[in-house]
Amino acid sequence: MKVLIDANIILDVLQKREPHYRSSSLVWKLCETRKITGYVSVLTFMNIVYILRKELTPDRIKEVFNSLSMIFSFEDLTESDIRSALIMGLSDFEDSVQMQTAYRVGAEFIITRNIKDFLKSSIPAYSPLEFLERIDL
Repeated sequence: MKVLIDANIILDVLQKREPHYRSSSLVWKLCETRKITGYVSVLTFMNIVYILRKELTPDRIKEVFNSLSMIFSFEDLTESDIRSALIMGLSDFEDSVQMQTAYRVGAEFIITRNIKDFLKSSIPAYSPLEFLERIDL
């Protein structure tokens, strides 16, 4: 099973954000143990670095990237992703790019806590808790 992991899920675990930490870390564990394949857009990683910029040194950025790349598969952006996202015409362009990336990699689900931002996605979006309740592994 392939899923696209949104930035808020990664941030939940990196920052141990409650009450989301447990369910997000369980999704991580499924990816880490290869029970599911978790894709992360390089755009997501850039957003995470920007959000955590005051906490991350260049060496720490490298450590975080290397650690995440052992758990998740990083997916590059393509010109086609951008063009398709522009055609969607949604108010949040970054979410449109995420939807297109999920579509291109063949993701079955998008895992996010911002479900409302993905209502127009052809790929269903679930919170970590909803996802964990729905899967049968």
